[in-house]
Amino acid sequence: MAKPTIPRPDNRYAMREDGTGMWAVYDIFTGLTAEVNSIPQDGLDIEQADDLVDLLNAEYIARRKGTTH
Repeated sequence: MAKPTIPRPDNRYAMREDGTGMWAVYDIFTGLTAEVNSIPQDGLDIEQADDLVDLLNAEYIARRKGTTH
């Protein structure tokens, strides 16, 4: 079984396994499941969750640096 991503201070999102082999992306500051377009990001396979964590963290970092709208 793959290990969940370890949050770094510059990241906001990580992933966790739900006990059934499926994965959820969550906000490390709130502990809540991340939502994209109001859809909870759970029930994902590991590849989907890993890709989504990378994408959401890249967007979060860009927003913090002021390089996106």
